Amino acid sequence: MTKFKKGRLVEKPRRQELRRKQTPAEAMLWPALRALRKSGFVFRRQHTIDWYIADFYCPKGKLVIEVDGGIHNQPDRKAYDQDRDRHMANLGLRVLRFKNEEIEQSLQEVLLKIMEAVGLC
Repeated sequence: MTKFKKGRLVEKPRRQELRRKQTPAEAMLWPALRALRKSGFVFRRQHTIDWYIADFYCPKGKLVIEVDGGIHNQPDRKAYDQDRDRHMANLGLRVLRFKNEEIEQSLQEVLLKIMEAVGLC
């Protein structure tokens, strides 16, 4: 179902598909982010921000977390990501990007960076 929300196109089926087909790194990070609810920071996954879908978003912390696989190393994708990050910054949001390998090999370090970004450390 495609609908308009606050004048912007929101693709609900695409978000739902991304939730069902999350990467192993996203699946590893999601429970850890959900655990931060106890501290008052709620994260949403595959959340629409304007015409983009953020992997994870924390409204209270104004934080977007992107989990990058190998495709993000391609030149055209790097340019797209830079434009996207610039747009998010213009909205007053901070973007943290982590490679799949970072999450899979150093989840605690990734969580520490996220907690610092929202002011929990």
